[in-house]
Amino acid sequence: MKEFENTLTNANPITCEDLARLEENYSSNQSHTILRHALSKTALADVVSSKDDIQDVDFKFSIDIPTMQATNQKSSGRCWIFAACNVLREIIGKKANIKEFEISQSYIAFYDKYEKFNYALESIIDLIDHDPDERVLSHVLNLGIQDGGQWDMFVNIVKKYGICPKNILPETFASSNTGAMNQFINVQIRKFAATAQKYYKEVGIEEVKKYKNELLEKMYNFLCDCYGNPVKEFAFEYVDKDNKYHRDEVFTPNSFFDKFIGSEIDNYVSIIDSPTQDKPYGKTYTIAYLGNVIGGKEITHLNLPINRMKELVISQLKDGEIVWFGSDCGKEGNREDGIWDPNLFDFASAFGMDFSYSKEDALNYHMSVMNHAMCITGVNLVDDAPTKWKIENSWGTDRAKAGYYMMSDEWFDKYVYQAVIHKKYLNNKELKALDGKKIILKPWDPMGSLAD
Repeated sequence: MKEFENTLTNANPITCEDLARLEENYSSNQSHTILRHALSKTALADVVSSKDDIQDVDFKFSIDIPTMQATNQKSSGRCWIFAACNVLREIIGKKANIKEFEISQSYIAFYDKYEKFNYALESIIDLIDHDPDERVLSHVLNLGIQDGGQWDMFVNIVKKYGICPKNILPETFASSNTGAMNQFINVQIRKFAATAQKYYKEVGIEEVKKYKNELLEKMYNFLCDCYGNPVKEFAFEYVDKDNKYHRDEVFTPNSFFDKFIGSEIDNYVSIIDSPTQDKPYGKTYTIAYLGNVIGGKEITHLNLPINRMKELVISQLKDGEIVWFGSDCGKEGNREDGIWDPNLFDFASAFGMDFSYSKEDALNYHMSVMNHAMCITGVNLVDDAPTKWKIENSWGTDRAKAGYYMMSDEWFDKYVYQAVIHKKYLNNKELKALDGKKIILKPWDPMGSLAD
């Protein structure tokens, strides 16, 4: 391997003269004195909070789909599962005439964890003769097991294992607080990589596979300890909107899924807005070494301009169906008030620095990436143009408007990266692109980020 060279030998250091000049300039500016005093006891975001350019924050929407009570993922990164379950529960609620209902997120997370563990081990075996610091293997090891995921991962799990009501496999402390569990699993993954490479060199690949199968059994036991035993059969008990009691026997998770959802889930596809030179619009993409179920559906994204994405989302909302979407919810938002808007904070006036950037630069230079999934349940249209969007989150009911949030249309443009749309809304050109050959992106591409 080529030796690294010190490439900064001719770079300019910070000098004492530089520091003296900076200190003098800073001390002579009274604005910094005020800011320093304010920041000594006040959060930075509160100091630069601004209402100068915030308008239309009333929680009223021209299209507002009635939905169930907001859910709570607690101290876990399962937003993508919660959001997808919220989409499915609305379908089930309409079919069974139920006012309130939750799908067991723990049941789905259990099998997602187990499948991801197998996927990680198989990826390590596929890269068995690579050095640990080679970029692809290093990426696999660094990624490890996370709570996060993408829509197609959810589809893979529910099609293989089905779903069940939340009361059949409820939350445990471990399912709601996943940090320690994930740490334990990732130690096992990285230890497997170290041991597998030694076995491969010393005794061959068959011993590696034997070791993998032994580890899979131990991991299944560990996940049962954390989540509880996955249910095999159950009765579906509920009281409908007319206050009538029902008990339907006997379901398996797969038969329950088939009855209420079935093959209809295959009609939902992921569209993205990635305005980068390496991803021309109108093409379909997948990501190398990203997935959960071996042999399942590949992660698939159709890249479309943001205005087309909004057209498709609005079409689905007009038909009374909510939309799963992924965004960077860590940017320019007030979680307590439940508002996401680029005009909420004025950092530029306070600190004299330009914080603006294009969506393309944000993706290319690691400033923003999809990191959270929620559901769009409404939109406000003025002259057929969206001004704000209603969001169902999974952070509980004690924030925002009983767990429902609002994002401005400007924030949508800037920070929404993905939406899941029924194929019936796509035009023929888009359908053809979706069925065409997928372009394989690098494992660390920003469109392979996981919502958590």
